[in-house]
Amino acid sequence: MRSIITAPAFSTSRTASLTLLAAAVLAACGGSDSSSPAPAPAPTPTVSGVVTATQFVAGSATDPTIKASYYQGAKVCVDANANGVCDAGENPVTTDANGRFTIPMATQAALIADIGTDATNTASGAKVASRDVLRASLDQVIEQAAGSIVISPLSSEVLRTMEANGSTYAAEKQNLAGRIGVTAANLLADVNVVTGADQAAMLAESKVLDNRFTFAITKLDRGDLYPDALAVPGGDPRLKGAANVTQATAPAGDDTRAKITFAQAEQAAFNLEGVPRYDHVFVVMLENKATLSIAGSPFAPKINALLKAGNQLTSYYATGNPSEPNYTALGGADDFGITDDSQWNCDATGDNAVKDLPLPDKTQTGLQNSPFAATCTQAVGVNHNITAPNLFNALSAAGLTWRTYNESINPGQDYRTDSVADAAVIAADHVYAPGTLANNTAQIGTAGLALPLPAGLYKTKHHPGMAYQNVRSAPEWKYSNRTMGGGQWDAVMKNSTAYAVPANYDVDQLGTDLASGHIGTLNFLVPDQCDDMHGITVKGSVAGGATGVTASDCSSVANNVPTATGGAIIARGDNYVDALVKRIQDSPVWKNPAKRVAIVLMFDEGNATSGFNSCCGWNVANSTVAKPLKQNADGSFTPDATINNYTRGNRGHGQSIFGILSNQASAPKGVSDNDAYSHFSLVRTFQDMFQLADPAVDASYMNRSKYTERFIAANIMNLPEFAGSADTHFDAVRPINHAFVAPAGYTAKQSADVTTAAQIGPDAVQTNVWSLK
Repeated sequence: MRSIITAPAFSTSRTASLTLLAAAVLAACGGSDSSSPAPAPAPTPTVSGVVTATQFVAGSATDPTIKASYYQGAKVCVDANANGVCDAGENPVTTDANGRFTIPMATQAALIADIGTDATNTASGAKVASRDVLRASLDQVIEQAAGSIVISPLSSEVLRTMEANGSTYAAEKQNLAGRIGVTAANLLADVNVVTGADQAAMLAESKVLDNRFTFAITKLDRGDLYPDALAVPGGDPRLKGAANVTQATAPAGDDTRAKITFAQAEQAAFNLEGVPRYDHVFVVMLENKATLSIAGSPFAPKINALLKAGNQLTSYYATGNPSEPNYTALGGADDFGITDDSQWNCDATGDNAVKDLPLPDKTQTGLQNSPFAATCTQAVGVNHNITAPNLFNALSAAGLTWRTYNESINPGQDYRTDSVADAAVIAADHVYAPGTLANNTAQIGTAGLALPLPAGLYKTKHHPGMAYQNVRSAPEWKYSNRTMGGGQWDAVMKNSTAYAVPANYDVDQLGTDLASGHIGTLNFLVPDQCDDMHGITVKGSVAGGATGVTASDCSSVANNVPTATGGAIIARGDNYVDALVKRIQDSPVWKNPAKRVAIVLMFDEGNATSGFNSCCGWNVANSTVAKPLKQNADGSFTPDATINNYTRGNRGHGQSIFGILSNQASAPKGVSDNDAYSHFSLVRTFQDMFQLADPAVDASYMNRSKYTERFIAANIMNLPEFAGSADTHFDAVRPINHAFVAPAGYTAKQSADVTTAAQIGPDAVQTNVWSLK
């Protein structure tokens, strides 16, 4: 077993580094003879070490399975010219079957492992699929010289962040150890010999990092220009003079980008299209309120305060109406023609037939109260069971994790079914005292009102992954769907009689996971229909009084509040969101400054019912000719006519609130981005943030998230819904990165439900809303 050496961090000048290195090696060999008459010149130090690897094993029913490994046949050298290649003149050595190498350190520079496609991962025995380069800083080599130098994705990340931040080895080593929760002594040790929780954390992070570093070399070797085109301030520089592009918003300047360098490629791999990597993102999903209903509302003071405390998108568009198309689009950047809230098995026949059998209906053991209908065929046949690329499958395939946290689930129910009523689960109505809401002196809620648990608090239509067959069939499906507390009936859920209450049932797995740090990379937080501002009818009784009284704060039409503005349901949602955000911000995950964590506050749709309603990759002008595109073997795209009634979808439903909060103290705050974005834009952004796609490969972006202005222009003959667009920038998808700088005379477009004056010209501040510093 190799020893794990602990030593103080070194900060050395280049002139002294080899001397220190030689001294470290000499000390490891037993020192020197002090009786020698004259000191001999310092020998060229020789160091030994290993190049570690990871093997991802797909198909885990829990967290990803990642094994420790080594690279056999990797070249190791001192990268004197810092070009990310072991050149012949740098006298590389090759790792053996145990990943080991021994090499003289004649030059003051970092060690690299140039891992070509002839190298082998020792855990799987498979050849490396794409060239990768891992590094160890000179400071690390000096620190570990007396033992075994470990070149790994973690050592590469320490060096990359040193370069990115102009920081020291000691600082970045400590920062990375704190971010993933391991001891600094183990962070850069051989992951094959570390054990327990530290090894698990090191393997998980190493897998993610190795994906990034491999992608960096892909960008370098194919000669990408730097930065990615859609990260260039002012817009995509490739559009200058392009056909089928609105010239009023196309960049006027030349494309001044140059071929990417190794150093740039390393940084670009963590900042795809200008979107930085986050460790965890929480997306709080709210319902059915347009910008006009929330911005400045006296019933939503807490949400408005959160928006001001963070950053905002002020021109964010929904995909359609009602809820289900929007949630489906959030899962995979298309609604596939769905325009209703019907069950996920509706019109699912032939190639689209449901595969996750048996269906979760009342004939199944333990689901005696299931409301799921085994058959569902509608007059307008639109398949609701989708097999297409989506965020959930993409995250799992990359070794990342996802969660959906849902409030007011019936204990023991199947997540693929709506929740049901339970008369045995009774809670008191919320009561807000008079005058607690600005401009509202009415009492919210009814004192003494007892409310049985109603049906439909949890709805499958509000799950971003529900429509996707390949998500419901994924091995991690049950594990990744979890409960979220904060609801009115939490404390009495244990009284449930609708289904058998599981042993040790946790009504608030979100709270448990926040405390332990066991959250996903991407987490959708879905309140119930009382707390998400959707609203449902909930009736109860007052002891000794009236029966059948409606719960006043769970519906826009209520007993004791103004009904014209829907103040009760907005106030309830405002309070819930405030409490939910505080729970996240009070957690160890958020309070760890080394972790990059964000909270997104958003609504599924606005409430525009006429006029101009949407943007950014949707079905322009209610087109009847739209078809999705499929890629052919030669790389070209042609229409896919297999999706029945596809033209019904992607119609848009107005603008709604979108806010971003970051736990990074140095991140900019108070930034507003007025560029037009949509659910498709958000999916593209997450693909960049978690490195699930390649900006140079259009087909790597799922469904309509690939519909950038350049892609539409190049494929206009197969995208007739975009022909004749008056503003191709507005009609196209782009990542949420604030890169577009509107021309001085450009008037921002708005949907029919926005009454404020349209912005003219660029934003006053052009800072990226996701910026980390």
